[in-house]
Amino acid sequence: MTTTSSGETTALHRELKVTDAAAFSIGLIGPVGVMALLGVGAAGILGRGATWAFVFALVAVSLVAYGFVKLSRHIAHTGSVYATVGITLGARAGFVAGWMLFLAYFTIGAGSTIEIGLFLEQLLQDLGLSFSPDWLIVAIVALAVVLLVSRSEVHVITRVLLYAELIGAALVTILNLIVLFRLGTGSAPGGRGLSLDFLQLPAGTDITTIGGAAVFGFLAFAGFEGAATLGEETSDPKRDIPKALKIAVAVVGAFYLLSIVAQTLGYGTSDADVKRLTSAAAPYGDLGRAYVGPWLADLLTVFAVVSLFAISIGTLSGASRVLFALGRGAGLQGGVAKVNAKGAPVTALLVSGGLAAVCMVIERLTNASVLDATYWVLTIGTIGLLIAYVLATVGAIRFLFFVGRTGTPKWQIVVPILAIVLLAYTLYKNAVGLEPPYSWFPYLVAVWLIIGVVISFRRGLKEQVQADLESSDPATVVP
Repeated sequence: MTTTSSGETTALHRELKVTDAAAFSIGLIGPVGVMALLGVGAAGILGRGATWAFVFALVAVSLVAYGFVKLSRHIAHTGSVYATVGITLGARAGFVAGWMLFLAYFTIGAGSTIEIGLFLEQLLQDLGLSFSPDWLIVAIVALAVVLLVSRSEVHVITRVLLYAELIGAALVTILNLIVLFRLGTGSAPGGRGLSLDFLQLPAGTDITTIGGAAVFGFLAFAGFEGAATLGEETSDPKRDIPKALKIAVAVVGAFYLLSIVAQTLGYGTSDADVKRLTSAAAPYGDLGRAYVGPWLADLLTVFAVVSLFAISIGTLSGASRVLFALGRGAGLQGGVAKVNAKGAPVTALLVSGGLAAVCMVIERLTNASVLDATYWVLTIGTIGLLIAYVLATVGAIRFLFFVGRTGTPKWQIVVPILAIVLLAYTLYKNAVGLEPPYSWFPYLVAVWLIIGVVISFRRGLKEQVQADLESSDPATVVP
């Protein structure tokens, strides 16, 4: 570690426990804010059967998580897939994987920050206020707050994420249970009742349609691997990070399934009811108002906004740590490769926030609505994330079953192979047969990927990355 006269260093602080790491992943996912939007998106494709999108995604993410959990028992590094892929597939592949994860984090951070404007507008309407600021102004102000909070010590950030999501998730869970209770006791609005109709798919639906809707499910879990970026800030990372990853997937998965079932049955499963759900701007608000009262609707909208702040803090903090690792691995001695006295990679954070702001401004110049702007940038982030997941899973196969001495039973290779199949299929569904502007997004991601590949061939970078990975954990580096 080196230290400058201003207190800046090139090393992060080890101060986190398993609960902190799990909180970071859960906060980065932001399940409360996610289910305020993505359940509606899945219902737009699968109707009353939207639950299947989340079941598909939960299975796929669990398979992907297998590789992350196994590798995190052997590799601890702030770069997440930059390190795991770099150690298992080689320095250049690791740099490219980190480059794609960086894209995913700052674009998802941008989308979550834009979405704050959507729910703030809904809250102002519910309160009877005619004031309706432009979504770009709201997003830029929110981004400034996010960057300010993210400059704090990492344990402060994880606590903010944890408490924000715990309170919001508790309120949404209470609402879900009230909805299901009233449905079960025959006291629900409109005479609705409990049924298994949420498992029914529209006529003509096949696995390809479910795969198309699963993008919303994958996006809902985006960031589950966030704890892996804390590999150099956790006291016992090879023990605590795997636990944190499993906790995050299990807790968030259960929350999503409960929420999507409550949303589907709470709105109703008739064609008219499904149409209301797919056009809903604030499903928590609608259900809270119908099943409890206006006060809960407003409170849930407030916590949807809080949750979106948590996602933005988590994703941009994650982006800054990945960029910090990329810069350090590329041999930089300052700039994005340094942290302040509190252990925060501030320069990398500002770069991440700046890129998120650029995304927002470009979308606003196209006159995109707040909802379109949110979906567009989130879709770009999801494609980048899936590519990073594919590289990480291929690396896990090589390390766990062929070159690493991990003692992993050979039969378990079927798990990451299935993960790759599902990831590849989801990537295909997000690249083929789409209408503009969604048909453009794979090309934008491809350009970013090509830039990363070109940079990875910069003279000396491979050796610098290799040295960085060896210095962090030489025992795990494989040929």
